[in-house]
Amino acid sequence: MPGIDKLPIEETLEDSPQTRSLLSVFEEDTATISSYYNQLFQAMQRIYDAQNELSAATHLTSKLLKEYEKQRFPLGGDDEVMSSTLQQFAKVIDELSSCHAVLSTQLADAMMFPITQFKERDLKEILTLKEVFQISSDDHDMAINRYSRLSKKKENEKVKSEVMEDVYTSRKKQHQTMMHYFSALNTLQYKKKIALLEPLLGYMQAQISFFKLGSENLTQQWEDFLTNIGTSVQNVRREMDSEVDVMQQTIQDLEQASDLLYMPDPDPNKIPINRNLTRKAGYLNTRNKTGLVSSTWDRQYFFTQGGNLMSQSRGDVAGGLVMDIDNCSVMAVDCEDRRFCFQISAFDGKKIAILQAESRKDCEEWIATINNISKRIYLSENPEETAARVNQSALEAVTPSPSFQQRHESFRPSTQGRPRAGRTSSQSSAGSESPALSSLSLDSLVAPDTPIQFDIISPVSEEYATQAKSASQGRRTNPFGESGESHSAQISELKATENTDVIYETMRQILAARAIHNIFRMTESHLLVTCECLKLIDPQTQVTRLRFPLSSVVLCATHQENKRLFGFVLQTAGGRVDGRPVTVCYIFESNNDGEKICDSVGLAKQIALHSEMDRKATQKQRELDKAKEKQQEELNKQKQIEKDLEEQSRLIAASSRPNPPAADGQFLVLSNSQSEDSDAGEEGRKRGESEA
Repeated sequence: MPGIDKLPIEETLEDSPQTRSLLSVFEEDTATISSYYNQLFQAMQRIYDAQNELSAATHLTSKLLKEYEKQRFPLGGDDEVMSSTLQQFAKVIDELSSCHAVLSTQLADAMMFPITQFKERDLKEILTLKEVFQISSDDHDMAINRYSRLSKKKENEKVKSEVMEDVYTSRKKQHQTMMHYFSALNTLQYKKKIALLEPLLGYMQAQISFFKLGSENLTQQWEDFLTNIGTSVQNVRREMDSEVDVMQQTIQDLEQASDLLYMPDPDPNKIPINRNLTRKAGYLNTRNKTGLVSSTWDRQYFFTQGGNLMSQSRGDVAGGLVMDIDNCSVMAVDCEDRRFCFQISAFDGKKIAILQAESRKDCEEWIATINNISKRIYLSENPEETAARVNQSALEAVTPSPSFQQRHESFRPSTQGRPRAGRTSSQSSAGSESPALSSLSLDSLVAPDTPIQFDIISPVSEEYATQAKSASQGRRTNPFGESGESHSAQISELKATENTDVIYETMRQILAARAIHNIFRMTESHLLVTCECLKLIDPQTQVTRLRFPLSSVVLCATHQENKRLFGFVLQTAGGRVDGRPVTVCYIFESNNDGEKICDSVGLAKQIALHSEMDRKATQKQRELDKAKEKQQEELNKQKQIEKDLEEQSRLIAASSRPNPPAADGQFLVLSNSQSEDSDAGEEGRKRGESEA
């Protein structure tokens, strides 16, 4: 018989959407089998019921034929021939009734028992396992969701332990249930054939034994056919038993080997991190913004396919493209509500994805894998070996010489209070430090005998580390961020910064020095352009190596012929020589077009300038509004004083008029106390008026 399709028990722990899709095919096949076998069971039940009815009807017929002679027909009279004939018929039919009874028994044992057992035991077992598997899968999803919501802050160790134990228990339960469920579905592919063939075999054998008096040739043909069918059934049964043994052994082996993988955050000492991967797949949580400040996290299955990052939800037939990760940038990020997060930025910077891994190991492996794919290592013949060599070279390149920076400091001007000049990356070279002078010839743009530093990514000082840390908080990243892969070198003294000739001359001297000293491999970094600064980021560790304030960048230009070369002039924050500020020129070699990076720097400076102008205009408007409010308050006070003076004058005038006579012609005479009070009131009003 043809081979049997099987579910891969080895992939039950990964629980990928592909495995779930294959599982849905088997479940659909199981539902079809159940529907079909229910109909077949009803048909065979009708055969069995009909056979029982036929046996009972035959027996009743024989009985009625035997009682024929006892009947008294008014018109028939005694007919001994008819009675004798009917007795013979009764005897034959009685024997036939016995045969039908035997046939009914054989049909019950050989036809109805196998299909009833398959329907009541095997199919119900599949349904029960499906329900248990669904419950365990839901429990596992809830446990993973609860674990993913653990705060990155130091939480209660008891709660963390309970959550991790819950994940361990639910994952183990799901894995074991899924393996047994897969085993039952695989076994069902054999049982459905047995459940179909055995009843038919029993039915035909019962019918042949019933029609034994039939044609010998026909009987012989059926016996040969049924013999072959019986042999096939036995072969399928033996194959099923062998496959069940293999699956049980596989389940035991996988349970023992997968114990460490049940923990969501395994110990890296037991399961080391592999940084040489060029392909990876697994479940990640992706952040989707639902508002200006709100967001949600969805758990999806992500996998790499060539230079593309794909995602697939449960129930989907195939995965969808998330983004192209060729020449992309990836770095670990610090999310407020989640741990183990990393960010992928597309080549053009227009698309950004923030993902959360299940563990620190998984997060670092994803970052390393995407870095390797970004360098197109997957196109080589042996990607893992190539990735190992590249990563080893990167580690050697970023390991600085401890005496190099000390040697370089001896060549630099000794100016007190001036911070060390920042350095850069994209394949880069840095220019020179010294006062900005007016227009000079190209030969005198850079001071002679200026020392060149070919690796400006030396150990970062604490000053830059503190600077980078403070700048990373509460800062908005510009949407046109550019990244480059860089090498570096540095020259020391600039003599003019008003035009781009100083950048071209610095490029010429650095390229010449590289050729003379055979220096071609430099340190690789990512250059990030924001509205506040330029940052150099280590592509492996995502640590900010250097930071240049954008306000200090006074000039930026690309090489006239090689557009991958670009540079900028940086004016240092402190330190002066001959009363003029010290400037530094940095040169970079990028894997992108240098003009785009210079345009991004210019656009960033424009945005920063407009933002500063808007801030000053807003501040000035606020000051004007305050002055107007103050002036209005003074005017209101003056009006109130004038109103009070008018009221006092009116009262004084009213008190100085003589009293009118009374209605009866008599005058009102004031007492002495009233006169004194009136005089005192008048004096008070006069005093208030003089004071006003």
